[in-house]
Amino acid sequence: MKEMSIDSIRVSLMNYQRVVILKEKGANRYLPIWIGPNEADAIAVKLQNIPLPRPLTHDLLQSVITNLGASLNYIVVNELQNDTFYAKLFLTVDSTQIEVDSRPSDAIALAVRVGVPIYVEEMVLEKAGIVLEEETGKPVSEGKVNEEEMKGLSAYKDFINTLDLEDFNKRKS
Repeated sequence: MKEMSIDSIRVSLMNYQRVVILKEKGANRYLPIWIGPNEADAIAVKLQNIPLPRPLTHDLLQSVITNLGASLNYIVVNELQNDTFYAKLFLTVDSTQIEVDSRPSDAIALAVRVGVPIYVEEMVLEKAGIVLEEETGKPVSEGKVNEEEMKGLSAYKDFINTLDLEDFNKRKS
């Protein structure tokens, strides 16, 4: 597993879909995950510390977990099958660790509220991760996927090709 941080949330100008882009800590590898507009807003609101008059669904979930005496330890984007990412929440309840299946977008929205680490399994990064060349900001690797999987991931590739990837490094300085 590799620890990730949220690099950005982007909107495709072609179809207005949202993508959360995770960045591997200590590396130049990124993972784009398509997410819904509500989840994108939930993540962005928390990252930007925008106060809301009423809690969002992910705030409610955080409150329920806490009030039941449980705690969220971390989340993992653990699988990629048929162009769909899967995730798990890792919680502690009464000294017992349990795993709960989740959509990655919901897991990330909850993780930013609680302030817990976001991890991605190496095999997911190998399939869908994008490594950027430091000097040019251009992709140098498309991951290790077979031809059928590459066809399924073509929407991601098309989206990545529309991004101005040079601005990834500009914001870091």
